[in-house]
Amino acid sequence: MSTEPEWNRKDLVGIEDLSREELEMIYAKAEELKPTLKRSQKKQPILRGYTVVNLFMEPSTRTRLAFEIAATRLSADVITVSGNASSLVKGESLRDTAMNIQALNADIIIMRHSAAGSARYLSRCIDIPVINAGDGAHEHPTQALLDTFTLREKLGKDLRGVKVTILGDILFSRVARSNIWALRKLGAEVTLAGPSTLVPKQFEHFGVTVIHDLREALRDADAVMLLRIQHERQSSTHFPSLGEYTSMFGLNEKRANWLKPGAIIMHPGPINRGVELDSVLADSKRSVILEQVTNGIAVRMAVLYLCAHYAAKHRLA
Repeated sequence: MSTEPEWNRKDLVGIEDLSREELEMIYAKAEELKPTLKRSQKKQPILRGYTVVNLFMEPSTRTRLAFEIAATRLSADVITVSGNASSLVKGESLRDTAMNIQALNADIIIMRHSAAGSARYLSRCIDIPVINAGDGAHEHPTQALLDTFTLREKLGKDLRGVKVTILGDILFSRVARSNIWALRKLGAEVTLAGPSTLVPKQFEHFGVTVIHDLREALRDADAVMLLRIQHERQSSTHFPSLGEYTSMFGLNEKRANWLKPGAIIMHPGPINRGVELDSVLADSKRSVILEQVTNGIAVRMAVLYLCAHYAAKHRLA
């Protein structure tokens, strides 16, 4: 007799380590929890009595708020600590900061940090769950989860053979890396597009197609995922100007005609309107950008639930 698979991870630090079955478990829990967002009584008592700490060492709006709302919807107490308000600015190590948060009886830490691998490092230092909200240019796992969750809603739960083009600054994007891992595990065909300086051929080692001709990259896509230029992570200029980038790779109304009917437009935000994406398209019927934002709450509720449930079970064992 078959039994339902169990979540066996204390932390969520990346997509690369997850199996397809684990991805499906997160989607299933998100599907279960999403309807509660529309109820008049939105709070569920699932994490009542828990304290969730948002430790955000980089600026964030959507991700931070989505995690705060997700934890609050599960009835957890939420405390957000920003980089300039933490003892890290006084020279305290990240490990000591986290150990002190744990000693204050926090139950979960959600962390965004500029250093790649920081979330994984922290997960090995403390006993409570660590959820990666973005570590440098490495991974942004919950963004990839909400993106693929949205694709499943729009294009069908089986993404095998679905063609997704990720367009923009791939080289410095943690969103791109996590999405590549997730989409490939789900059987989608991934194309990376943009200037060669930001989309080098080396990415083909990820099992994706690299194209520097925008028309060709858009032609067969079922979905196109736009990424902004990550100026804050670039130590040098990778193209002459934003104007030149827009003239060659910006998605406007004319170029949207290269997409096949039914193809959808995605963006993790924040959008630089008029640069990588025209406002008319961002607000069009093709766009699922705001649906991505809403799905981000459900997916993060699912991740919080699964990691908290595992940690509670482990403590009782």
